[in-house]
Amino acid sequence: MLKYLAHRLLIMIPTLLAISLIVFVIIQLPPGDYLTSYINELQSQGEAVDEAKIAFLREQYGLDKPWWQQYLVWLFGMLQGDFGFSFEHNQPVSEVVGDRLWLSFLVSFTTILFTWAVAFPIGVYSATHQYSWGDYSLSFLGFLGLATPNFLLALVLLYLANRWFGTSVGGLMDDQFIGQPWSWAKFLSVLEHLWVPVVVIGTSGTAGMIRRLRANLLDELQRQYVVTGRAKGLKPRKLLIKYPLRMSLNPFIADIGNLLPQVISGAVIVSVVLSLPTTGPMLLRALQSQDMYLAGSFLMFLSLLTVIGVFISDVLLAILDPRIRLGGGTTR
Repeated sequence: MLKYLAHRLLIMIPTLLAISLIVFVIIQLPPGDYLTSYINELQSQGEAVDEAKIAFLREQYGLDKPWWQQYLVWLFGMLQGDFGFSFEHNQPVSEVVGDRLWLSFLVSFTTILFTWAVAFPIGVYSATHQYSWGDYSLSFLGFLGLATPNFLLALVLLYLANRWFGTSVGGLMDDQFIGQPWSWAKFLSVLEHLWVPVVVIGTSGTAGMIRRLRANLLDELQRQYVVTGRAKGLKPRKLLIKYPLRMSLNPFIADIGNLLPQVISGAVIVSVVLSLPTTGPMLLRALQSQDMYLAGSFLMFLSLLTVIGVFISDVLLAILDPRIRLGGGTTR
């Protein structure tokens, strides 16, 4: 097991290097750069453009260098903890991100916990009570969750939270805590505002997981080993937990690598609607303005989550399912 873990950790290094090159190349593909977008914006507003100043800024930011030199500067900077300079905000990327990265992680992690906590018991109940009124009702709610757009649900919950609880959930904290150091009062304010984006973002994922767990568990319950266990007199609950439920969890564990970045990238529209100070709106703005170092850092963060998620899912699958051979060979 230790050899397998070391092998997987070593593979992550060239994987992240390849991803960083692809990310940088994709960001460089659109014609022009940040200063080009800045010039076009000034001209659209009827303002004069100082060519000498633009040339100075292009040299200062290193935009006059070939793309591969810019990539190497960015790559070696990231290895030293320097993620580059944000042109639009005129600050280092690490200072621009600030609390946004932490708040994005908090929203994403809480959403994943909410998704699992809701989907797991409902999916098990629907599979073990197939074609009952409870199964039909929960299936209807699942389809409703899949069909409801996140931004529409966000608008509805904005109104209900303000009407019923008197909470203005535009943002993730009260205005007096914005830009202030963390304290117990600020943390409680975040918790007060957190439930709305968690419910909105987690609804579609929860509905999809319910349907998948129900289908997987129904398939396992019809296997021959389950019939044999019932014939031998095993208690239904013990039989369910020990064998079919364990096997039906494999697709969920395998999807951890996709779940982490999907939660963050899928929350961009919801973050805009709810005015959340997370990475989604800033990433969107950075891509639009071609702020390459800021956008590249965000995309590398999503890629890192994917690589770590895949690593975690592979390890958990090996622990959960003894049929998986870590060495890739066949034992006799």
